[in-house]
Amino acid sequence: MSLADSADGVHAIVAVDAASVCPRCAAGKGCGAGIFASGAGTRQIEANVRPGLTIAVDDVVEISLAPDNLLRAAVIVYGVPMFGAVIGAALAYIFSLGDAAAAVSALLGLAAGLLLGRWRLKRTGCMQQYVPTVERIS
Repeated sequence: MSLADSADGVHAIVAVDAASVCPRCAAGKGCGAGIFASGAGTRQIEANVRPGLTIAVDDVVEISLAPDNLLRAAVIVYGVPMFGAVIGAALAYIFSLGDAAAAVSALLGLAAGLLLGRWRLKRTGCMQQYVPTVERIS
């Protein structure tokens, strides 16, 4: 871990072992969020430091994300694309376009949902609320 100063105060740059980020993922029972990520190596994550916590370089720390923010992030990443796929398939069935058209419409809706979610996450204020916080020294 290293520390970086910014206008908002001190931020920790935490090296997270990508293979054991989540105990369920490490056991092969996770949600699939890291399916396209490489399984080996470490990732560098910027985290806010909880007020009142004093940390030093190379401390082993625990980080967390607020449950409300985790739910919002999951809706953006999973819910919006799934909603697009359902709407696409439903429209094809409403207009009696057949199964092949429904499948294509679902894929187009999924792609539109992915693009919408990506656009939402790229907005400046959006990603700031999904920054984890260093909670304690392990």
